[in-house]
Amino acid sequence: MSIKDKLMSEGVKLATNPAFSKLMQDPRFMKLVMTAMAMPGRVESFTTEQKEHFARAMGLASQDEVRDLKRTVTALEREVARLSNNR
Repeated sequence: MSIKDKLMSEGVKLATNPAFSKLMQDPRFMKLVMTAMAMPGRVESFTTEQKEHFARAMGLASQDEVRDLKRTVTALEREVARLSNNR
């Protein structure tokens, strides 16, 4: 049995439990569930922001800056090759 199947079967069992159904109707609990579901995204964005802030403070290039620089270098290499071929 895969993890997905196990989660689905446990979810069905939980959904049929009257105590859980009553809990699901509580707006405070649902707000808590929604906050918990949003937490991984918040942590990821916070981590990304902190990483970028640290890189700027240390004078390091960000991934976006490195990617842009690689594109520029590639474009310049193509331009040099084109100009060399036209001689």
